[in-house]
Amino acid sequence: MACLVVKAPVTTEPDLLLRFPTLQRLLRVTAWCRRWLNPVRRDARLGRPLHPDELDSALFRWLRVVQALHFPTDVAAASAGRPTPPRSHLVKLSPFLNDQGVLRVRGRLKNSQLPLDEKHPMIIPAASWLTRLVIDSCNRRTLHGGVQLTLGLLRLRFWVPRGRTAVKQQLHRCVTCTRWRAATPQPQMGNLPRDRVTPTRPFLSTGVDYAGPILLRTSKGRGHRAHKGYIAVFVCFWSKATHLEVVSDYTSEAFIAALHRFVSRRGLCAEIYSDCATAEGHRIFLAATAQGIRWHFNPPAVPHFGGLWETAVKSTKFHLRRVIGETTLTFEELSTLLAQIEACLNSRPLQTLSDDPEDVSALTPGHFLVGAPLLAVPEPSLTGQTVSTLSRWRHLQQMRDHFWQRWSSEYLHGLASRTKWLKDEAAPHVGDLCLVRSELTPPSRWPLARISRLHPGDDGIVRVVSIRTATSELVRPLVKLVFLPGVNDAPTPHGDTS
Repeated sequence: MACLVVKAPVTTEPDLLLRFPTLQRLLRVTAWCRRWLNPVRRDARLGRPLHPDELDSALFRWLRVVQALHFPTDVAAASAGRPTPPRSHLVKLSPFLNDQGVLRVRGRLKNSQLPLDEKHPMIIPAASWLTRLVIDSCNRRTLHGGVQLTLGLLRLRFWVPRGRTAVKQQLHRCVTCTRWRAATPQPQMGNLPRDRVTPTRPFLSTGVDYAGPILLRTSKGRGHRAHKGYIAVFVCFWSKATHLEVVSDYTSEAFIAALHRFVSRRGLCAEIYSDCATAEGHRIFLAATAQGIRWHFNPPAVPHFGGLWETAVKSTKFHLRRVIGETTLTFEELSTLLAQIEACLNSRPLQTLSDDPEDVSALTPGHFLVGAPLLAVPEPSLTGQTVSTLSRWRHLQQMRDHFWQRWSSEYLHGLASRTKWLKDEAAPHVGDLCLVRSELTPPSRWPLARISRLHPGDDGIVRVVSIRTATSELVRPLVKLVFLPGVNDAPTPHGDTS
């Protein structure tokens, strides 16, 4: 009874192979060593440049080594003239050994007019370090042209099982390709803040942002210079009600005056949220703190953390551009127009109409400000009707409770699902290397940084980190960082400390 013993492939490769970071250096060093060990070549070619045949011989030597390690049964079968084992991964390629002892693809292109290397490419294992060096060499020769171009050049001489996957993995380790690809991690969408889902007095928790600049005139008529003005946009956290104020300039005094006008009309805020502050912003923070307002700043360069007020700014500009176009208004004219735009924004439905046939209007922010949309037709006077004070008070309470009930059942439930950023990305670690992405400079000039501290959110997911560059320490979101490949996940070749 014959017994077939299948030897498992050995995947531990020689340290000498793992020592070299590039294919060119590996082949040149190997060719020089082979020339020195051969007395005939050493005496005849001493001091001469390496010949391409010597580089090919060095390549064949390493191919024989890695093929014997990763495909021992296939090499043994091809050497003995036996067919490839049916369970082999190379059975569809019908491999054979050429005169140099290298395993090649037999395939079905024998009668084609293609060159030998294209008809019968040399087989290299996907998990070998030599394969990484070959793919990296093809990537450099194609000037980092991407997966398709690199794979096309690779298959002119070599065949890698699952070659597209191997090329993709290697290109993800390429620092140059990573820098220009600029792929940034996107953590899972976070939970809504408590102030977004807790009904309170309108504008008790408020987000604020600036829109503009917009040109303002001192007065009507010709010959009057225009100067830059801004629009302060205040948004209620839970009702999404909007309040707009004209600000004459970009100073802290002008914004504090606009804040006083807002507080006088809408009531004193308990919490105010805004984007990251500048030097002027810290003066505003101190002024607000003196009035008992707690001011919260988002991390730098994270506009999507303030999506609530960024959306309000976008909606304000939508109406403003269509109404005034290129016209320059005075302070009074712009204040009047912004009051009308504010009424439009506060009359937008928070949700679609309910299925109740008795509800003829959708729920809007205006319901929580005046009891109805601000653009609705005024209700008829009730002075001629005999309604007791108690019943009228109960009627108002019933209307208010109806609004709260609709807000909880219609609008609030619509915020439960995550519309994007669904996957939970791998969390970064302290010490990871990354590039600081900037829209003002090309990727080749993005500074190198190292993570020094993590700032997890309430749900434990890290979205903001502290980084240390060569000149400063910064706080940045993960979406502004490009993590370098091969630092933590890829094995480092022996002797390569770069």
